[in-house]
Amino acid sequence: MPSTKSSSTPVIELKDVSFSFDSAPVLKDVNLTILKGDFVAIIGPNGGGKTTLVKIVLGLLKPQKGLVRLLGNPPDKSSKRAGYMPQYATGEKDFPIRVLDVVLLGLMGVTSRWPFFQKEEKKKAEQALDLVGMLPSSQKRVNDLSGGQLQRTLLARALVSDPEILFLDEPMANIDIGGQTKLFDLLGKLNEKMTIVFVTHDVGLLSRHVKSVVCVNQTVFFHPSAQITPEMATMMMGETCPMELVAHGLPHRVLGRHQAPPSQDDHSQKDTE
Repeated sequence: MPSTKSSSTPVIELKDVSFSFDSAPVLKDVNLTILKGDFVAIIGPNGGGKTTLVKIVLGLLKPQKGLVRLLGNPPDKSSKRAGYMPQYATGEKDFPIRVLDVVLLGLMGVTSRWPFFQKEEKKKAEQALDLVGMLPSSQKRVNDLSGGQLQRTLLARALVSDPEILFLDEPMANIDIGGQTKLFDLLGKLNEKMTIVFVTHDVGLLSRHVKSVVCVNQTVFFHPSAQITPEMATMMMGETCPMELVAHGLPHRVLGRHQAPPSQDDHSQKDTE
């Protein structure tokens, strides 16, 4: 995989993008630029448009208006250079194939077609499984895996094609705290060679590896650091009430901006404690 230090090269560009399901608006007038080498967390409430945003960038959905560029080209021209780990779905475990075969599916349309994979492609699949700690389980059936094991298998499938940019939708689902830490450490190492974009509805999952944050709730705001602000908390909760979160093993409180009663001093504008 090519080296991917932070640079001024855009890998994702959206200009005036809007998307609706039927007549219900999901994203409005989105303008967003993500640079090569970034480690981006996309956060927002459930139903706010996070997954829709990623699918538009990958070309899986087409916006009603606006310009989309992935790795400098329209998504249909460059999506094979991207890896995608979708949200965990229980149906993944209902398909009775081996772990190795699941990972090989990540090469379909890139280097080969099922079931005619070459020896070298199987080696690449084994290397991807080794990277995520699943090589000893390569011959297991996916319906025998735990939720965390399946997540790591799906990550290996996203990595097997050596992508330049990796998208992960709720990658920490069904993984315990220890497993989340290990996975973030792995993503941090991968970020040395590729851009990382991951979706989460849980701001407590902003690890030390995250470099920037995209807030999505129909509109989109880019924050060039991983600091949680009162505005982010308000957007996530939909209210300006205090929100508890745990980051790096320590509890923090993030306060939204409250409207002080007229008879009180304006002391409630303090953001954090």
